[in-house]
Amino acid sequence: MNKHVTPEPSPITCEVTLEPNDNRRLASLCGQFDRHLRQIENRLNIEIRNRGNRFALVGDRAITNAAATVLRQLYDDTGSGELTPDEIHLALQSAGIEELMQQQSVSETPNSEMDDGQPVPAGTVLIRTKKATIKPRGLNQQRYVRAVQTHDINFGVGPAGTGKTYLAVACAVESLLRDDVERILLVRPAVEAGEKLGFLPGDLAQKVDPYLRPLYDALFEMLGFETVGKLLERGVIEVAPLAYMRGRTLNNSYVILDESQNTTCEQMKMFLTRLGFGSTAVITGDPSQVDLPRGQKSGLKHVLGVLDGVEGISFTHFEAKDVVRHPLVQRIVLAYEAHEQANPTGDER
Repeated sequence: MNKHVTPEPSPITCEVTLEPNDNRRLASLCGQFDRHLRQIENRLNIEIRNRGNRFALVGDRAITNAAATVLRQLYDDTGSGELTPDEIHLALQSAGIEELMQQQSVSETPNSEMDDGQPVPAGTVLIRTKKATIKPRGLNQQRYVRAVQTHDINFGVGPAGTGKTYLAVACAVESLLRDDVERILLVRPAVEAGEKLGFLPGDLAQKVDPYLRPLYDALFEMLGFETVGKLLERGVIEVAPLAYMRGRTLNNSYVILDESQNTTCEQMKMFLTRLGFGSTAVITGDPSQVDLPRGQKSGLKHVLGVLDGVEGISFTHFEAKDVVRHPLVQRIVLAYEAHEQANPTGDER
């Protein structure tokens, strides 16, 4: 018996002619090497073609129509000065197109693409890097990547082995290769996981480096050893302890805060308020593996309640069923969860 599959809506082409036909203004709108157009494409999941002052926007009807309005508005703005990536970002944000995309991804999803009663955005998400094309496994990973691609602040919360950090690095690499951001920052709280860091040689960044090995491994896999080494030397990829973020404003950056369950409430607030224009932040962590001193509350657990329902922030919660490591890892996670439920300590950390 053949299974009926509802076809995805065919993309439409929305044509826009910008007047007056001014080469200087068109160059400002498109950006160097069409950087501004690529920024809009990536943000809205559409394709933009142009010849002179004639533009064709290919994608969902409602999204391309809204994008055409933004394009006209930006072209008007070029009359008073050069456009910057920050202005492109603000124009897209104020237009509310991303909210429209989220609504349509829910309403247009066929019933056959349901998991636990929750709709999944139509279409397969792929992440393209220099060395590999990465396809998220499972519906929850698909939702996670789609959320990261359409939100400025994202939380990936759940047990080890669910791919939340690896996929965050992949999205960061893709954004860097597309010139959507100028640098990648890998951040981690300098908390000792039952071991002592003080006797280790080097400064604080060097002490934290071994704990960022999973992020380095992902970067090597996606970009290659030589490329990663050069980007680290040039500061395009930066590794920093969380304490080094205080006082900074991170513009045009992709920031990944790993092991965020080991932040304090004050540190989490400090980190989230570092975000500048044109930046994306992904915060990953496992609330069940807190290494803070006893009695100190986890900033991740706290922020999940504080920011719940705040518009523009995405939360993806992974479960044991999302573990993509050895099958025994899933059973181990489930066993620990059952044990903790049966033997609550009453210690909120």
